[in-house]
Amino acid sequence: MAISSPPSGASGSRPSQYPRRAVDPFAAIRRNHRIKVPQVRVISPEGKQLGILDTAKAVTLALEVGLDLVEVAPNATPPVCRIMDFGKYVYEEQKKHSHSKTTASKIKEIEFSARIEPHDFNTKLRHSEQFLAHGNKVKLKLKFRGREMAHTEIGFSVVKKAVADLAGMGHPDAEPKLIGRNIHVMLTPLPVNKRKPKFINDNGPDMDEEPHESESDSDDESDS
Repeated sequence: MAISSPPSGASGSRPSQYPRRAVDPFAAIRRNHRIKVPQVRVISPEGKQLGILDTAKAVTLALEVGLDLVEVAPNATPPVCRIMDFGKYVYEEQKKHSHSKTTASKIKEIEFSARIEPHDFNTKLRHSEQFLAHGNKVKLKLKFRGREMAHTEIGFSVVKKAVADLAGMGHPDAEPKLIGRNIHVMLTPLPVNKRKPKFINDNGPDMDEEPHESESDSDDESDS
């Protein structure tokens, strides 16, 4: 008895799907022979203006020194191009973007106590400044123990002093608040050009020794 084969397309298996290709954000940047306009304004690798050149001549000039002619201002008249190492440029931009994404998602926690000693207090502020200098958010947390809950104003005073002392590096997202037996406040780093460290030296934070006192990484800002 002949067995009829199933009609085309009736198979139980789902048709294969091609994986989506990742979009290259640098693919739209024209360079070398992809630049079709007759003339371009050229900038040297050192940033010096070379004037308006025929595109073919500018491409040759770039390739002769082992670099690329890259269009950096396509809407200008004529378009502005720079002689550069395009591969190195892409690498540095990707590295910069990756670093900013990593640091943006990190939250460092610094824990205080209501009866903290001045030396310990300043040490924790120095660690906070180091984290803020690296672009991390910092959650200041003060935990009440035992009968300290009867005088929460002491804890608030400690936290508010910490916020004030760190004002040169970060600003609070909101006022300190009491949740359970803890006071929380989140600090966001100031723009780099506005940061004025008070507890770390002016040459920048020394992070060879990672701060390890009562701080921890967190992936979100939820107060639990």
